[in-house]
Amino acid sequence: MPDMLVKLYELPPVQPVLEQQKAQGIDIRRALPPEKRAVVQWVADKFGNGWASECDVAFSNNPVSCFIAVKDGQLIGFACHDATCRDFFGPTGVDPAFRGKGTGKALLLACLDAMAAQGYAYAIIGGAGPVDFYAKVAGATVIDGSVPGIYNGMLKL
Repeated sequence: MPDMLVKLYELPPVQPVLEQQKAQGIDIRRALPPEKRAVVQWVADKFGNGWASECDVAFSNNPVSCFIAVKDGQLIGFACHDATCRDFFGPTGVDPAFRGKGTGKALLLACLDAMAAQGYAYAIIGGAGPVDFYAKVAGATVIDGSVPGIYNGMLKL
């Protein structure tokens, strides 16, 4: 999968997307350090140890660079940035039972907005899975020659 580039200075506004989530009873917010073990374990259970390892690293950043989606006190999604590499978005995932509600979009835009607030002008989505999704939501473009990218030769987890 290719890497993608996002112009953070051309992002759509995040607030309306967060309000849409709130109207569905879903809170999108930055994770808190005391939530680390629960969040990382949830990511491992739902998406595997590789993503859980990246999520764990996001909790060591200051501020924490992991955002979560919470409904009725339960974790339903997450998104990280500055985990594997600085200026990289990902990993991200939403519980399959809660997909199709705009939560992935909200998590993506919350992370990218936070990156812009930290002074980044661009973000890289490493090994972007749903290329069309990232292009539509954030205006991301494929970076030519980025396959296999930084994950080349990684241990099979």
